Amino acid sequence: MSGKVIAITGIDTGVGKTVATGLLARALREEGRNVITQKPVETGGEGVSSDIFRHREIMGIDWCEADLDGTTCSYLFRYPASPHLSAAMEKQAIDVSVIDDATRRLRATYDIVLLEGAGGLLVPLNEALLFADFLQERSYPLILVTSSRLGSINHTLLSIEACRKRELQLCGLIYNHAGGSDGVIASDTLKVLRNFLVKYGYSCPVVELPDMEMSGWKLMNMDLLKVFDES
Repeated sequence: MSGKVIAITGIDTGVGKTVATGLLARALREEGRNVITQKPVETGGEGVSSDIFRHREIMGIDWCEADLDGTTCSYLFRYPASPHLSAAMEKQAIDVSVIDDATRRLRATYDIVLLEGAGGLLVPLNEALLFADFLQERSYPLILVTSSRLGSINHTLLSIEACRKRELQLCGLIYNHAGGSDGVIASDTLKVLRNFLVKYGYSCPVVELPDMEMSGWKLMNMDLLKVFDES
């Protein structure tokens, strides 16, 4: 039987998708689940995927064969930009069938594949396809990572509306406090997002990710598993 695929995406770049993906993978491993992470496209790197390396570091495991042969990261481009632009700068184009083939191979070995996107939901993978449409075509459920920074309300609600338009299954919202500096804004933003999730008809959990070092992240495991249970 093929493994389950769950996408982790964010409201923007730099909101903590990689950390959230690694933490969820670790929590699942500690529950005895056979889980792997996948990064279909990464930009701003060379040689090996830094995001996959970060996942493994948080999970507390070494590189696996699928990491070493490139299965867990189908495309790695040097220029730190949207995938379609980074690919074009290297005279390439992202072929989603390559990503699909990698996912199929991972699903044949693992029970769960956590697929971390690049940037936000409406980032173009190529000239014809947005990441959100990629998820829609494959009926992948998703977890949305947001933040406590100023501007997050707008970006989060736009992302949720993109999910609603495409009838994407939203399993949960991870609210990342890292990088936030204004407690008043952070508290109000969380309240607003909870209210609008209900208004939009979502009953998925909202999990807060504290701004802390890895030694404190273990406390988050049970809460993070709530978003997985909704998928």
